[in-house]
Amino acid sequence: MIDFAVYFAVQRAWILVAYALIMIPVKGIISAWNHHHQHLAMFHSKPLNRLLEMSFALHTGATTNAWTLHHVHGHHKNYLNQELDESRWRRRSGETFGYVPYAIVTTLTAYPRAYRVGLKHPRLLRAFIGYGLLTLALVAGLVALNPLNGFVLFVFLPCTSLLLTVAATHGHHSGLETDDHMAASRNYTSNLHNLLTGNLGYHTAHHYRQGLHWSKLPELHEQLLDKIPAECVNA
Repeated sequence: MIDFAVYFAVQRAWILVAYALIMIPVKGIISAWNHHHQHLAMFHSKPLNRLLEMSFALHTGATTNAWTLHHVHGHHKNYLNQELDESRWRRRSGETFGYVPYAIVTTLTAYPRAYRVGLKHPRLLRAFIGYGLLTLALVAGLVALNPLNGFVLFVFLPCTSLLLTVAATHGHHSGLETDDHMAASRNYTSNLHNLLTGNLGYHTAHHYRQGLHWSKLPELHEQLLDKIPAECVNA
């Protein structure tokens, strides 16, 4: 609602730019909750979930089922295999991607990789394509109606959010070459980090039971803590 109020009301470029800069970290936080929704839908009602996903898409650049395919059915199944991982941190040469190259490559390949995973999940793929096209049409209409405001609010900000979301995943697994699920993720126990991201800092627990509600991850983390290498906690 605030985004649309700014879209229709703001006519000065400097106000628009200032608002966009303030909102970049906010959109990043929203991305964490979009991630949780893709793992475990927030509503029992499909129409309500689709409506929520349209809002998430305009904030985060990740449309309906984008993360469900890329992340849930892709990365979570393949994260121990850097030949297959949709968020792979290792180059084909065997070297580890740096933070910036990883973020750029993974962002640019996010939708093609989601589509490839979707070929194995036709029902999810149909919704991914359909609602993706609907989102694209909506964004195109907003840009056509008000080019500057539409571009900044509904193209630049979501694309930036997607890039920063991907960049944030670099530290989760980068360089952890292992077949042990307990040693394949870094965990961050900061109260502030986990308040903002819905306990995503408890990343080993999240991978151990990816369908578990976010509120229960700290408890599971404590149960697994004696199996997680010390260097994988607050590393």
